[in-house]
Amino acid sequence: MKFLDQAKIYVKAGNGGAGCVSFRREKFIEFGGPNGGDGGRGGDVVVECVQGLNTLIDFRFQQHFKARIGEHGMGKDRHGANGSALVLKVPPGTQILDEDGETLIADLTLPGQRFVLCKGGNGGFGNAYFKTATNQAPRHANPGLEGEERWVWLRLKLIADAGLIGLPNAGKSTFLATVTAAKPKIADYPFTTLHPGLGVVRVDGREMVLADIPGLIEGAHEGHGLGDRFLGHVERCRVLLHLVEGTSEHAGKAYKTVRNELSAYGEGLAEKPEIVALSKVDALSPELLKEQIARLKRAAKRTPIVLSAASGEGVEAALRAVFAVVEAARAEEARESAPAQEEAGWRP
Repeated sequence: MKFLDQAKIYVKAGNGGAGCVSFRREKFIEFGGPNGGDGGRGGDVVVECVQGLNTLIDFRFQQHFKARIGEHGMGKDRHGANGSALVLKVPPGTQILDEDGETLIADLTLPGQRFVLCKGGNGGFGNAYFKTATNQAPRHANPGLEGEERWVWLRLKLIADAGLIGLPNAGKSTFLATVTAAKPKIADYPFTTLHPGLGVVRVDGREMVLADIPGLIEGAHEGHGLGDRFLGHVERCRVLLHLVEGTSEHAGKAYKTVRNELSAYGEGLAEKPEIVALSKVDALSPELLKEQIARLKRAAKRTPIVLSAASGEGVEAALRAVFAVVEAARAEEARESAPAQEEAGWRP
């Protein structure tokens, strides 16, 4: 229960309050006329992106959320109070999907972003609204309109600059623990990592966020192992660091297995920039190391980085290679956003 990245919830905005039928009644005033007030508007359901959250666990034990209704109108031309909005707080990177689980409604990536998911119903008019020269004593009012309601899916996709991918036991959690202050579970059996983890990497005075996800096995897109749903957490990454276990039977086949799962998943993961590294090289003999490097080079069509998170060999080189891609992507995004900022009148 520590990490929840998907939840289905029911949300309903508040109904509008009904208008009031009332007439002014005072001593010595024979024809006071209508004075029924209007009903208040129902509260909206608003989703807000806030800093400090990294899971949807708040929606695990409560799935139904309803905003306050608008108060009914009253006599003496008193307007009913508007219902207060219901604000649902979600972590950055949360997507709101329709009930079918495919139609994207909103994507909240920056703290402070707000989205009105359901609008409250308008309040009804009181009988004072309907008075005319020919109908000076109307005896009817409008009921309030119903607020919108719907079932939606909330899906969290972590926001990170780089993502770690590979087969189980490829050394991803060890690498994350070595280069960041994160404390992932590390053991010598497969599927030690059951939920994604984040860590902040600092090299040469620069920072980036690194994401670690559970390992992929052959057939993960068909539900084998832990499946491939966790790949959603590296969809937003600018670069993937692919760790291939050096002690595996065949480094080239291990690399192709993960690449096939990325292609089967889709969402552009197979086209993302990739840094390939052979891990756990401290446990290899010189002959086997040379053979595994050659196998991986043939499969990946590039020279892999040789590293060992346990001894620290090659870790700095891998991080600098990742940083180079991340900073290039950041610069490209800054150039693309500059015209829009100038058009909006923004100045640094």
